[in-house]
Amino acid sequence: MAEVGFKKWIITFTVITASLLELIDTTIVNVAIPQIQGNLGATLEDVAWLSTGYAVANVIILPMSGWLGSRFGRKNYFLTSIIIFTIASFLCGNAVSLEELILFRILQGLAGGGLISTAQSILLETWPREDVGIATALFGLGAVVGPTVGPTIGGYILEITDWPWIFYVNIPVGILAAYCTITFIKTTPKDGQGKPVDWWGILLLAISIGSLQTLLEKGESEDWFATPYIVALGVTSLFGLLLFIWRELSTDHPIVNFKIMRHRSFSIGMVTSFILGFGLYGSVFVFPVFAQNLLGFTPLQTGELFIAGGICTIVMMPFIGIMLKKGVPAQFMATGGMALFFVFCFMLSKSTLASGTDDFFWPLVIRGIGMALLFVPLTTLAMQDLKGIEIGQGSGLNNMMRQLGGSFGIAALTTLIHTRQGFHRNNLLTNVNEYNPAFTERLNGFIHNFMAKGASYLDAKLMAMKAIEGSIIKQSMLLTYSDAYWVAGMVLLCSIPLLYLQKFKKNVNIPVDAH
Repeated sequence: MAEVGFKKWIITFTVITASLLELIDTTIVNVAIPQIQGNLGATLEDVAWLSTGYAVANVIILPMSGWLGSRFGRKNYFLTSIIIFTIASFLCGNAVSLEELILFRILQGLAGGGLISTAQSILLETWPREDVGIATALFGLGAVVGPTVGPTIGGYILEITDWPWIFYVNIPVGILAAYCTITFIKTTPKDGQGKPVDWWGILLLAISIGSLQTLLEKGESEDWFATPYIVALGVTSLFGLLLFIWRELSTDHPIVNFKIMRHRSFSIGMVTSFILGFGLYGSVFVFPVFAQNLLGFTPLQTGELFIAGGICTIVMMPFIGIMLKKGVPAQFMATGGMALFFVFCFMLSKSTLASGTDDFFWPLVIRGIGMALLFVPLTTLAMQDLKGIEIGQGSGLNNMMRQLGGSFGIAALTTLIHTRQGFHRNNLLTNVNEYNPAFTERLNGFIHNFMAKGASYLDAKLMAMKAIEGSIIKQSMLLTYSDAYWVAGMVLLCSIPLLYLQKFKKNVNIPVDAH
């Protein structure tokens, strides 16, 4: 039964706050990696497991969250996830070695996976059926803004204190969320009590999804399938997924109910959620690297650039929910969101080496509006045909596909950047020859410049060649990032037809769980 008045809003505040814990921690650690690396004496490859371990644990638990919430009671599972996440945050801050920190980050990821989908299910049953679009919009604030503002918050924290505080800040928020959960969220039945546990399903899920996520996280840095253990991960994830799907379809008590894929809107929604993750996490990954490595922005400057877009998303989300309630088709809004995301990518592809912070204000504002137009309509379209206990299962799978889409997007764009940089460098080097007037003019200009500062002709020529080499590297990187923006934009633009394969109806209400 839906809640009203103060209780409805305090529950909304509670679940959004709890989900923000997990969503912000997805990206907040990235800005602290250099400091953690120096403090714990770790290599960059080793410290990258802080993000990989968290993501792997997170994506393993997401599809199980509906089953866990049903078996132990949604409130109990949600509260336990908050408590474990908060304790793990304290342990991360107190870690004295990289091994400890990675272990506690994995624990964080396991608990965090239980927060997102369970929070969404609680929110859907808290709001009246006719206002579910608004509820989804409010939840979308955290899902879209969280990963975006994570680097900004991390940058501010590192400006004033040390890296453990990026974990300690979770503690008071976790305590508040736990208190509100105990006080205001109603207890739900434990439907799974007495039923057998699908241990084979759990094992196959952990192996297959864990292998796939690890492959996506580490593949590019390990030269993909040129590395034996990446090949092993690929084979394991493929056969593991096939066995897992067969197991879940053949058992009477599956941990993931694949039978909900019979709903066409949900099946297509899994693809569009994957694409949303590609755009959301891929752009959050590529732009900071581009801004810091090529344009020389600080982590704090880069994080601050996302603030305006984040504010636009926050302002837009409630209006998206209202428009859904008034009968504006979700397909139309999602189409607008994908088109705006393409415009954002197109504008960034026109960046130059002289681009400053002011040049990125409007592109990131457009991205913020586009993401607001994407999250709620895509979730609405995916979940519109699910009923009863299917809601929890569908929410977990939907969130898992968004997470996998993000991992795939980061892996694909990283690989693209790596390969295209060499391609553009080779093309630019064809212009470096004595028969090219532009090259000889630039070379002579550098030589005269260095000789005017007291260098000999030979030294000046050597320095001039190094300066030209530096220019080639920067130009090839600029062209490479332009390619990455084009690919990200085209992926979303070409996905628009998928929206119109889903059920087209006005006044769509996401059904809520009977509990």
